[in-house]
Amino acid sequence: MKYLALLGILLLSQICWSQTSDDLMLFRQDFKGLSANNTVTITSYEKNDSHFVYVGGFKGIDVFSLNKDGQLTAVSKHEMYKIEGPARGMVADNINGTDFLFVANKHGDAIETFRILENGSLKQVSLTLDTEETYLGTAITLQVVHMKQASYLFVGGLEETPGLSSFKIEDDGKLTHVQSMADNEDIHTDGIIGMYTHKIKKKTYLYTGGFQDNGISSFRVEEDGSFKNINSISDNTTDRYLTGAYPVTGVELGGNNYVIVGHRHHKYYKRGGNFIKRKDFVYHGDAVSVFKVNRKGALVPHFVLKDDENTKLSGQTRIEIVSVNNNEAILAVGTRDDASIQLCKLDAAGTLSPVNYLETGFSIYYGLRSHRIGEENFLIAGSNQFDLRKVVAYKVAPKINRDGKILRHIVNLRYKDQASEEEVDNAVKMFLDLKDEIPGISDIEWGVNDSTEGASKGFTHSFVLTFEDEHAREVYLFHKAHLDLVSQIGPIIADVLVMDYWTKAP
Repeated sequence: MKYLALLGILLLSQICWSQTSDDLMLFRQDFKGLSANNTVTITSYEKNDSHFVYVGGFKGIDVFSLNKDGQLTAVSKHEMYKIEGPARGMVADNINGTDFLFVANKHGDAIETFRILENGSLKQVSLTLDTEETYLGTAITLQVVHMKQASYLFVGGLEETPGLSSFKIEDDGKLTHVQSMADNEDIHTDGIIGMYTHKIKKKTYLYTGGFQDNGISSFRVEEDGSFKNINSISDNTTDRYLTGAYPVTGVELGGNNYVIVGHRHHKYYKRGGNFIKRKDFVYHGDAVSVFKVNRKGALVPHFVLKDDENTKLSGQTRIEIVSVNNNEAILAVGTRDDASIQLCKLDAAGTLSPVNYLETGFSIYYGLRSHRIGEENFLIAGSNQFDLRKVVAYKVAPKINRDGKILRHIVNLRYKDQASEEEVDNAVKMFLDLKDEIPGISDIEWGVNDSTEGASKGFTHSFVLTFEDEHAREVYLFHKAHLDLVSQIGPIIADVLVMDYWTKAP
């Protein structure tokens, strides 16, 4: 009876999953300002039932706690070596009972190791600088690989000294160099922006994407942290989409091992500039590529999800696994050029299909991280825009039916007593001008309080904005014109009350 009851629960959970996985959506829960100049990388970590988010950008790292409702609370901020950065490829892990955060300091040509304290804040314990035998120059990507007797940190770089390096992680967080392999024509390690590890039949394989090499490579990792190339796959101009290979992740489903690779095509960069090394590229679209891993750990092209008018896959910079069960995985694809997060479903046969997307209103530059608390799945995102300086938390949940409805956004303002009539009039004009600057605003109306009930709590001006959908509200919230308005009229605002509601369209 107990077995039958358990089987029934499992079957029910599978049914519920199948009913909702095709209709998931992102819902913004919270956003916070940053002390770093932008958001380049985000990671998260659970320590003693507490959940922390680490946001890296130019000059520093911001630490936040994350609660079960998706609310962020600032914990601390930390400067980096040379007060430089940006913080890239951050990864948190436990090494023999101690929690560490490893950070690639891109322009510092170094790897910084921090111990994660009880409250989530950081204490630097090690600084590993680049040498002639390592490839830490312009370090941007890190991957921890756990073997039976030790753990290793793999480091990928960009630009002048491309290659792949392996370091043993000591119990105190210090790094001991094991092996470095310079980039060459046979491997794709020039501009490693994504790495992923699969363990298959007690063997460990590491996969790297080469942004400049336009391809992806597979490596066998030995017990001592050394590694050797298994195979490499290059881009073509027909059915592969690896020009500017960027995010790399993977998942095991139905006994199959998959590697999922995204790319930010070189067409999105200045062809005549010095950054892109191979300028003879051919653009034939954007897509997410799925590779199957064979029994030898080698990559085999398997499936391609191509971008179209119903998806947001232009300029992929980060792919996160949101959730996995025996039959399918939910993925989130962050995009810089589409400024969106696209949710996708990967089934056990390795077929990738789009679910839903949210236009975030800001471009994502590698700063996207999935995190689970209890039964809730969250995505933490940030923008590389220097004028935004924010990190945003979203919940991934079943989509709410908004058919036939519009969204009202009400902003009530109370101006400071010393604000002049001219300053208030200018503030009103700036608010109304948003309709011409932000295309997602369907309508704006406003008025001065005329209530005589004595319950207006000093608020004098109300603005009602109308949006057709969630996308338009997100674009408005993080649009430069809106941010400029908040910045300019902020000094004369005493208080603000904001409320949103959905109502039937006229």
